[in-house]
Amino acid sequence: MAAWSSRKLLRDLLLKRVVSNQLPGVRCFSSAPQNAPKIGHYSKKGRLLTGATIGLLIAGGAYVSTVDEATFCGWLFSATKLVNPFFALLDPEFAHNLGVSAAARGWVPREKRPDPSILGLQVWGRKFSNPVGLAAGFDKNAEAVDGLLALGFGFVEVGSVTPIPQDGNPKPRIFRLRKEGAVINRCGFNSEGIVAVAKRLGAQHGKRKLDETSSTSPSSNNEVKQGGKAGPGILGVNLGKNKTSEDAAADYVQGVHTLSQYADYLVINVSSPNTPGLRMLQGRKQLKDLVKKVQAARDEMQWGEEGPPPLLVKIAPDLSKEDLEDIAAVALALHLDGLIISNTTISRPDPVSKNSLASETGGLSGKPLFNLSTNILKEMYILTRGKIPLIGCGGISSGEEAYKKIRSGATLVQLYTAFAYGGPALIPQIKAELAACLERDGFKSIIDAVGADCR
Repeated sequence: MAAWSSRKLLRDLLLKRVVSNQLPGVRCFSSAPQNAPKIGHYSKKGRLLTGATIGLLIAGGAYVSTVDEATFCGWLFSATKLVNPFFALLDPEFAHNLGVSAAARGWVPREKRPDPSILGLQVWGRKFSNPVGLAAGFDKNAEAVDGLLALGFGFVEVGSVTPIPQDGNPKPRIFRLRKEGAVINRCGFNSEGIVAVAKRLGAQHGKRKLDETSSTSPSSNNEVKQGGKAGPGILGVNLGKNKTSEDAAADYVQGVHTLSQYADYLVINVSSPNTPGLRMLQGRKQLKDLVKKVQAARDEMQWGEEGPPPLLVKIAPDLSKEDLEDIAAVALALHLDGLIISNTTISRPDPVSKNSLASETGGLSGKPLFNLSTNILKEMYILTRGKIPLIGCGGISSGEEAYKKIRSGATLVQLYTAFAYGGPALIPQIKAELAACLERDGFKSIIDAVGADCR
């Protein structure tokens, strides 16, 4: 039955979203002209390719259903690689929305295999089964938390969420640089707003609590204890400000009051390059005033035994040594719970500088960001003397790169662009490679490796 259900989900995802003509107005994202044929009018060759892919998925599913659950699970993750070429044909933002929709509906594989024990760790009093998370920006409106956690991420961060709904910047606003493994985006905090997100998270939280109450399985109870408010995994909520807001602190405080009850940790995002004036909040005085107000708003709320959620700040990679020193001083003085390093960059390092899309405004993410963000990460680890948990984000596409972030000072790491290109199959691959790196160098745990290159 489980095998049949999984095959049906894969079939439905392709049949309903590809073969049927239900996707009006979508254009191919390639070298084709802007008036390229609609999806519903693909060539005969394209339809045959799609049909063959569906047939392979179903036939493969029938085969692996005769073997153990772990093998079947592995096949499902590997099978998602067959779907990636289809997503590459779509407009980037449409492909992104389709991916979120698929995860929200459960049309993605569920990781049934336990994480390697060497990857488990505890941060902020919360147990993570692995340190690999999904960065904010993918699930902006908390539509697919359960589906994304089921993929095997140790934690998922939703948002950025703004107090008032806003559309963000005009389209097109996402550009693929496939050869460089990069993306340029200038979305500008497109968000349904905190009320819509609170309703969604509240409904998910209520369903989870009901499932926990009705469950009598010891393993299920253990999973809940090892996770957070999102069940087995940890949920972060990334807060942003509205573009037209004149009081940034009030926006973040409103986000805390409305969403913190559903979050295992909160993030103040002051580093997106796509909201005018936002990065100015990273200045020493501005950041200190902002963090104090947000901390006060969080601490004045009533909390149970577990206490309030940790508060983090996400910073940019385009900072001077003096800027980093100021941020480190504020973080230490105010006992900030963590920093995320880093957001996207406005620079265009090689080989991106030679790409015709390099002139597009917006933040660059992906492989070209790796060295820049890792250097900033290492510098911040040294400045904070390893006293503050850091989340390394920017350019990770392999377990070896995740390992380098950890050795540079990251306790946790996050993916985004590589996940957009590589799909679900990338997650177990990175975890396996990371575990192998730790074992190769004689580390017994993630924590033992944190900051190893800074000692």
